[in-house]
Amino acid sequence: MEVQVPEKQKRLRRLRCSVQNYDWGRLGSESTVARLFSMNSGAEVQLDKPYAELWMGTHESGPSFLIGEGKSRTLKSWISENPNVLGDEVVEKWGSDLPFLFKVLSVAKALSIQAHPDKELARALHKLQPHVYKDDNHKPEMALAITEFQALCGFVSLEELKIVLKDVPEIVEVVGSADANQVLDVSEEDGKEKVKSVLQSIFTQLMSANKEMVSKVITKLKIRLQMESQVRQLTDKEQLVLRLEKQYPGDVGVISAFFFNYVKLNPGEALYLGANEPHAYLYGECIECMATSDNVVRAGLTPKHRDVQTLCSMLTYKQGFPEILQGVPLNPYTRRYLPPFDEFEVDCCSLPKGASAMFPAVEGPSIFVVTVGEGTAHVGACEEQVGEGDVLFAPADTEISFGTSTQLNLYRAGVNSRLF
Repeated sequence: MEVQVPEKQKRLRRLRCSVQNYDWGRLGSESTVARLFSMNSGAEVQLDKPYAELWMGTHESGPSFLIGEGKSRTLKSWISENPNVLGDEVVEKWGSDLPFLFKVLSVAKALSIQAHPDKELARALHKLQPHVYKDDNHKPEMALAITEFQALCGFVSLEELKIVLKDVPEIVEVVGSADANQVLDVSEEDGKEKVKSVLQSIFTQLMSANKEMVSKVITKLKIRLQMESQVRQLTDKEQLVLRLEKQYPGDVGVISAFFFNYVKLNPGEALYLGANEPHAYLYGECIECMATSDNVVRAGLTPKHRDVQTLCSMLTYKQGFPEILQGVPLNPYTRRYLPPFDEFEVDCCSLPKGASAMFPAVEGPSIFVVTVGEGTAHVGACEEQVGEGDVLFAPADTEISFGTSTQLNLYRAGVNSRLF
C-alpha cells in the first residue's frame, strides 16, 4: 500500500550541521566550510583552525540536528520515527535512513591516496576492524567544483604509464627492472586481465616498498626535478609532485602520483568515483555527495592509518581519463549532475537578482544548502527567508520554489531520479 507524506509534514526542516576539522582543510576565514558552518550554527570561526568538511545528513560521525526540536534531536532519529518522509521506494530499497551524505569540502592540501570499498568488502572490513571502518556500506561519490578543483583520479593509460617508466627512473629504482619491463612489454592486445595483472604487480611493489628506500628515492627525484627546472619547463605532473613532497616529505604517495590521472575541474564541472577506484583530492573547494558511509582505505599522503595490502588488492585497475560531468540544464538557472549510482544526484542552482526557480515534487527526500546570498523559499502557501549557511531537509512529494532580490546560489542533493 502506498503511503503519502501528510500535508503537515510537507514543509522544510532547518538543520544544524556538523563540521570536520581535518588537518588538510583550509584555515579559518579562508574556508567556505568555516563560513557556512558559522552561519549555520552561530559558532565563531577560529582563524588558526582548519575547516575541512561540512556534513549534511544522518551519518553518526557527523550528524545533522533539527532546529527547533530540542538540542539533541538528530535528523536520523526523526526520519526513523517518520520514515514516510523518505517516500515508499526509498524505504523499500534502503530502509528508514537517508541513502546519501551531502558535504561541502575546503581543501588546502592533498588528502590521502585512497579508495572506498564495495558493499561486500565494506561488510568484511567493518566486521574485522570496526574502529577503523565505521560502517558496512559502500561509498560511491561525486565532487562538484565550486572553485577550480584538483584531484588525482584513476590510473593513467598504459601508453602514458610506459612514458612515465622511461621518464622517471626513480620509480624503476624502487620497483626493480623486472616489474618495469613487464609494463614496457605488455600491450592492449594481450587482453585486459593481463594488463591489469601487470599494473597491479608494479603498483603493489611501489606502495609496499620500505620507507628508507622510498625516502631516499624521493630526495633524488626532488633534486633531479629542481635541476631540470633550470633548463626546461616542468610538466604539470612534475610540478604537482614537488608540491606534494613539500606537504608530505618522504611519502610513497609523492612518487605514486605519476600513476594517476591529474584532473583539474573548472567551477560547475563534476567528477564521480565508483567503489574500488583510487583517488586523492588535492586543492580547491567542492560540493560532495556520496552513499551514507565513511569508509576509507588509505595508502599514501597521510599521517592516518594505512592499509596498503587491502588497497592494492581491492582496486579495479581500470585505466584511462575519468568522465567529467558538465550537468544537464533543468531550467535557465539549474543544472543536474547524474552519476551512475542510485543513491544520489546533485542540482546546482544559481539565481540572479529578481529570478526564481522551481524544484518539482520528487518521490524521495532532498537536502538543500545555500552557499551565497539570500532569498525566499515557498512550499504551498508558506514562505520563509533563506540565506547563506542555511541547510534544509525537504520530505518526498514536496514542491519548492526559491526566489531572490539579490543573488542566490544553492545546491540540492536527492536520490537519483532514474530510480523513480
